[in-house]
Amino acid sequence: MSRPIFSLDNFRHRVAHLEALPQFAVLGVISGLLTGLVILVLRQAIEIPLRYWLPDNDPENFESLSTLSRFLAPLLGTLLIGLIFTYINRDARDVGVPHVLERLNYHQGHFSLKNAASQFVAAVITVVSGQSAGREGPAIHLGAAFSSLFGRRLGLPNNSIRVLVGCGAAAAISASFNTPIAGVIFAMEVIIMEYTIAGFTPVILASVSAAVLTRLVYGADPAFEVPSLSISSLWDIPFTILLGLIFGALSALFIKIVRLFGRLQRFPLMSRALAAGLFTGTLAIFAPQIMGISYDSVNDALAGNGTLQILLLIALAKLIATSLPVGLGIPVSLIGPTLVVGACAGAALGIVGNMLLPQYASEVGLYSMLGMGAMMGATLQAPLAALMAVLELTANPNIILPAMLTIIIANITAHSFFKEPSVFIAMLANQGKKLNDTPLQQALRRAGVSSLMNESFVLYDRSLSRDNLATILDSNPEWIVISIDKQPAYLMPAAELARYLDENPEQQTVIDGAASIEPNSEGTTEKDPLTNEQLCAVDLLNIPAKRLDLVSLPYQATLQEALETLHCSGFEALYIERRVTSTMKSIAGVLTRDDIENFYLHKQ
Repeated sequence: MSRPIFSLDNFRHRVAHLEALPQFAVLGVISGLLTGLVILVLRQAIEIPLRYWLPDNDPENFESLSTLSRFLAPLLGTLLIGLIFTYINRDARDVGVPHVLERLNYHQGHFSLKNAASQFVAAVITVVSGQSAGREGPAIHLGAAFSSLFGRRLGLPNNSIRVLVGCGAAAAISASFNTPIAGVIFAMEVIIMEYTIAGFTPVILASVSAAVLTRLVYGADPAFEVPSLSISSLWDIPFTILLGLIFGALSALFIKIVRLFGRLQRFPLMSRALAAGLFTGTLAIFAPQIMGISYDSVNDALAGNGTLQILLLIALAKLIATSLPVGLGIPVSLIGPTLVVGACAGAALGIVGNMLLPQYASEVGLYSMLGMGAMMGATLQAPLAALMAVLELTANPNIILPAMLTIIIANITAHSFFKEPSVFIAMLANQGKKLNDTPLQQALRRAGVSSLMNESFVLYDRSLSRDNLATILDSNPEWIVISIDKQPAYLMPAAELARYLDENPEQQTVIDGAASIEPNSEGTTEKDPLTNEQLCAVDLLNIPAKRLDLVSLPYQATLQEALETLHCSGFEALYIERRVTSTMKSIAGVLTRDDIENFYLHKQ
């Protein structure tokens, strides 16, 4: 079937293929700009209220609040979230990175605008009210959701929707942290969970587009002010290994708390919100530095400011104040807090190292940087994304060598020694969900059914006159779709009909039920005589031939959806439906189980 080169229909058909790099590139740029705008709105929605109500118009100056304000603000914030989420649909409460992973795995990357709105409101309330929260998790959800909604608005196939979700996640990290490389690696490592050329190209362009847009507003400076630090000597390597072990244990503790308090999610939401608010408010009385995003505390740690006691207090309080609400199901973002915990704990360990071995130890700020990467990498189980994030956040290339060692050891410690999964997997487990991401599914999700479907087919009713049989074969189709009551029901190779005609040049086959049964005047029944048309009819379901049961599938579906549909129905073939108008559909092509299996085998 020929399609106009510059048409939306042709664009949809092209992005169903794995090799559609130019089309994916266009989608990446649009997704990056769209996500960048959404993140700018989110950041302004958070920063403007904070500047109005915090002292000195400083959006991170929670420390200057009174003791009562520090206690009440987180408490009222969680209660407000609990109240709002109690009165919205249960399905609209799912937010954050776990929700993104779930939608990708079980819903082909389709998002609801209600969930995105819930995420936006929750993100603003949690940060403005002084919860121990970041903006990165909500940004990822919003970027993925709006990119997905854009793709669905265009009617794009689901394999490209999946790519758009990755683009939105990358652009969100890039716009939030000013870290375009880390955004790309995070999207591929955590969200899409694979590395392909077709995936990298649009994701990179989305990340760059979002970074350019946000730099126009916030500038190009790195998120943190860090002096150019490096390890003083190779004798410092054993200490960096020890740091990896410690941060692996610390991240395992974080995830264990999330899983432990996740058992309480069976209790009413308001009671959980009350508990989270009371706990966070109490901690904020003694450690106000944990309130909000806390990036000012990270800058202090990187600069080597702060005593050992204060740094340990911030690290421990921030860890608990974040992991406990997350475990209770309160929509608190945890990516930013892991950086804060890592920076403060790393600086504290750096002070200890300088006290014990001053002749070998490096500056405290270096260990703070290592702690940021190790804590983030081990908690998220995303070592490469953490390495890139630390490199871009600090703009310090000297960090690469020790950071690689510390981050990998922390990941191994948390995952292999303490047997803890990624915190996002733990959060999904708290909700009774798990990911199902086999290599087969990954491969089949990359392509849409329109990239593999066979368009060489004809559609006919089961009953045909012999004169029409030859007409069927005039266009040399590969398949014949046989309809019953105007509904596609069976798929037959055209070669089978050609063979039948060669073997039976004059034979006719009467269709089943062609002669109706009517009661006669004596009360008995007999068959009506067959008409000439019925006598000359050939039933395509009665001739000896191979026939496959058919089930329908939307044009936007991926090959994974196609295989799952075949498994669930027990059928062997699909007809692909494309919507022509709001009330009318047409058959765009056919697809068999053998086609899908051959695709997977040849792509490996």
